[in-house]
Amino acid sequence: MTTPAKPMMSKSDEVVRKHKEYLWPAVTNYYAKPLVTDRASMQWVWDLEGKKYLDFFGGILTIQVGHCNPKVTSKIKVQVERLQHTSTLYPNEAIVALAEKVAQITPGALQKSFFSNSGTEANEAALLLARMATGSYDVVALRHAYSGGSALAKAVTAQAPWRKAAVISVGISHAINPYCYRCPLGLTYPDCEVRCANDVENLIQTGTSGHIAAFIAEPIQGVGGFITPPPEYFKIVFKIVKKYGGLFIADEVQTGFGRTGKKWFGIEQWEVTPDIITCAKGMANGSPVGATVTTAELADSFQGLTISTFGGNPVTSVAARATIEVIEEEKLLENCDVVGRYFRGKLEELQQKYPLIGDVRGMGLMQGLELVKDRQTKEPAAEATVQLMERARENGLLIGKGGLYGNVIRMSPMLNISKADVDEAVRILDRSLGEVRT
Repeated sequence: MTTPAKPMMSKSDEVVRKHKEYLWPAVTNYYAKPLVTDRASMQWVWDLEGKKYLDFFGGILTIQVGHCNPKVTSKIKVQVERLQHTSTLYPNEAIVALAEKVAQITPGALQKSFFSNSGTEANEAALLLARMATGSYDVVALRHAYSGGSALAKAVTAQAPWRKAAVISVGISHAINPYCYRCPLGLTYPDCEVRCANDVENLIQTGTSGHIAAFIAEPIQGVGGFITPPPEYFKIVFKIVKKYGGLFIADEVQTGFGRTGKKWFGIEQWEVTPDIITCAKGMANGSPVGATVTTAELADSFQGLTISTFGGNPVTSVAARATIEVIEEEKLLENCDVVGRYFRGKLEELQQKYPLIGDVRGMGLMQGLELVKDRQTKEPAAEATVQLMERARENGLLIGKGGLYGNVIRMSPMLNISKADVDEAVRILDRSLGEVRT
């Protein structure tokens, strides 16, 4: 009697097996059967078996000008062969050129950069600088925020799944966020008079020393589910922050570098000039980068010495500058606005068709769908969200999810997509929504 041969394991299955064997279990993957990516070009991604996907998540809002964009990768190749690494102990032309370019596109008097490797590091540096400059330890953040994976960044974060392991939040307070769809105050915009903004002052008066180091917020909350404030919100909060001696930190890790359309940074959409901007992700089109940008006066207030072994390395600096240049040359700020508005209109049409879609929100090419079981009760439809993710993947579309309740579809394609790409994505979304069983 012969023993039946075991079925051959696919290349993807082998990668997933080794991932489970050698990586931390906390490093989670999307999908019941994780997608093992093999190659990519502009808006397209292929898995190891050769299946092609339209990418409308862009590596968590990171692929700003297309996967392996030849205008960016060609410059990276040249730099790798010339000078790959020196650390910040030695100045080089690439880091200086990037810093000069960043100074040209940041609002107001933001002129001085500190480069690091991630949004987490950028936010850490910003909070450290704010505490040094003001002499205060108190920081105000927003509920539903996400600021990174370090101990301090987790403390600023305000979502339970991201705050495990006894996060210490001494000196950090969280204000009500402007979540209009689920207003914590039970009010409706605009009749609410944006009372959530006034909560920031109440929190400072009751939960801090009364003199704060900083207020930190994402212009549009990313992991929080693309929560988008009303037009007046940040203007009101900015005045309150200044009243109590604090610095305004705009966490632009997800919203920066044209993601919201027309403007380089999301906070500019609310006509506010922050004291500090933090950025990462889309800044270098996939190369690991972080930046904390502030005024010369604030940069001078940093006490002691600092260094970054890999921050601002020549290769990443070249990648970031090349990404900015592509955005400029191809007028992608404008494209993001035009195509983003078109995309939003198509998503609102889907909302009319599917009661599952409770809210459509975002700006530019940063658009979210909040899924609910019932539009009256707004009960989160987390299971349906997972189903939609799976069905979209099977149908050839990559999208993301987020939100405290796991019920928000996040879409953030590269800034140089076309209306035709939007049409294809919406066609797949429509088909996939029709396949969801509630």
